[in-house]
Amino acid sequence: MNDTEASAHPGPRTWVLTGHKAGDNTQVLALAEALGWAFEVKQLRYRWYELVTNRLLGATLAGIDTTLSSPLQPPWPQLVITAGRRNEPVARWLRKQSGGRARLVHIGRPWAALDQFDLIITTPQYFLPERANVLHNQLPLHAVTGQRLSSAAPKWRERFSDLPRPWVAVLLGGDSGPFLFTAAKGERLGRLASAMAREAGGALLVSDSARTPRAFFDAFCAQVNVPAHIYRWGMKPQDNPYLAYLALADRLVVTGESMSMLAEAAATHSPLYIFDPSDAAAAGVTAMRPWWLQRHNFRYRPLTHRLAMRLGPARMRRDVANIQRALVDSGRAVWLGQSFPHGAEFVPPPDLERASARVRALFETG
Repeated sequence: MNDTEASAHPGPRTWVLTGHKAGDNTQVLALAEALGWAFEVKQLRYRWYELVTNRLLGATLAGIDTTLSSPLQPPWPQLVITAGRRNEPVARWLRKQSGGRARLVHIGRPWAALDQFDLIITTPQYFLPERANVLHNQLPLHAVTGQRLSSAAPKWRERFSDLPRPWVAVLLGGDSGPFLFTAAKGERLGRLASAMAREAGGALLVSDSARTPRAFFDAFCAQVNVPAHIYRWGMKPQDNPYLAYLALADRLVVTGESMSMLAEAAATHSPLYIFDPSDAAAAGVTAMRPWWLQRHNFRYRPLTHRLAMRLGPARMRRDVANIQRALVDSGRAVWLGQSFPHGAEFVPPPDLERASARVRALFETG
């Protein structure tokens, strides 16, 4: 497996550990690119028993398949950027090989003790304490920059030219943690999004994702009764209009379980509307039945999430609602169905700039 090197200033020898989660990979690569230093990407493949070895052995390579992963050999890195539970033991092993000199930067919420890392870049869905080595950002890191949006816009502007303005982009996620995307929720979102476009005399720009259940997507589409451009995940990867939607849309509607899409939408200067995919929002809080009377909640992810939130230690919990509330409370977003104050301005948060500055500070002398 070939390593990937970025063309940039040398800086400290930097390795970026990537794995099987696209969201984690997006964050570590965005940070590495923002630093402006040359870096190598080390793609890791895991063994099925990695949870046991990683928890018992700490700094180890026992949880990865070294024959399928990128080679890990000298010269050892001076900086390791990582995210996700499975990559933590590898990062700590690399620091041992470097004689303790490598700086470890972890994005998200580590399972190991916080003092095992030089810097932890976290966000509100996690419950990490205030510490000198913990940077609390508003949103997950991403690579949606003004330059990339500008590059994506021209190709698609002409394709959408027959659609009336304003253009309302609707970005659909899928099942995650306690959020189950049922057909009923798809119908509700389809009605709300169509009503927004119809009342404004505009059109919808719709994209689902790899996580979107077919029943949800089909139910959503059945409610669309306005002009629309609809992209189905995997149709033609080379024709994926996602970045163009972000660049060209006059308004953005995002399903609230997707931290990555919320962060990327917030990087634009367009109004952001959050669709709440919770059961409470679907039924109305006063009409909501207990969760144990709703059959769709008896699946692995929602059950394990409820157990973790009730029984797990505070810093191991995860609540995406904290991200949603932070966006709404800051005035950067509203819930779908609400209106923005007249004249509101939408400024992207400087999370990537803050994170890269803190990483550079690890190597400052004097």
